[in-house]
Amino acid sequence: MTAVLSNTRALIIDMDGVLWHGDKPIDGLVEFFQTLREKDIRFILATNNASLTPEQYVTKLAKMGVAVELAEIMTSGIATALYLSQYESPSETKVYVLGEGGASQPLADLGFTLTGLYDKTADIVVCGKDQTLSWDKLATATLNIRAGAKFIGTNADTTLPTEHGITHGNGAILAAITAATGVEPTIIGKPEPIMYQQAMALLGSDIDETVAIGDRLETDILGAVRTGIRSLMVLTGVSTEADVQASDYAPTWVMDDIRAVTEVLKNL
Repeated sequence: MTAVLSNTRALIIDMDGVLWHGDKPIDGLVEFFQTLREKDIRFILATNNASLTPEQYVTKLAKMGVAVELAEIMTSGIATALYLSQYESPSETKVYVLGEGGASQPLADLGFTLTGLYDKTADIVVCGKDQTLSWDKLATATLNIRAGAKFIGTNADTTLPTEHGITHGNGAILAAITAATGVEPTIIGKPEPIMYQQAMALLGSDIDETVAIGDRLETDILGAVRTGIRSLMVLTGVSTEADVQASDYAPTWVMDDIRAVTEVLKNL
């Protein structure tokens, strides 16, 4: 395994279920990052969770004893804003965001106009994980989409690993809106290759030297397969070895946790 990983120069690392469960770090977190720094392995922390801003993720990791830079964070909220800016004129586009700061801030930073509750003039509805979800937010999203707004999902994860166990994810919210509108969203996050491609551009890495690390077969691993990069699945999140055996696609490697990954990286 070490010989295969020896040409790895860049990692795209998922967070929920790989680095932590909610606010509880997974064992070996600090040593994992120490090893990345010592081995000079570039990385982007790429999460489908669009609820937090990069600043909040930097703070969260700092509380766990790990220092990272803002430029080392990629969320599906950032990926969504970058994607939309390629196809829309931000100064002329109104967006209703059903989500938290991690989804709204990147759009505002790029110049999109954000609309409020029961404003039905949005050109686009962006839906991301929202722990402040309300009837009014769902209603505003539904009204705008039924009026013709484009429907964008930052990610489609139906579940989310937390310190309390596995709970509902953004995909469950998307399903509710689809049920009310009959419109399926365009998904930006994993398993679509968009985030991985954006991360590789930031890393300056190519396909052959980049590895994705994740815990979820249908997002992290399938996204890597669609992007054409190798992948490593840890067993501390959602997917299991049985899931891999039952799937028609698979990660390049499966390991127990980031402690096992660290041991391999130390021997490179």
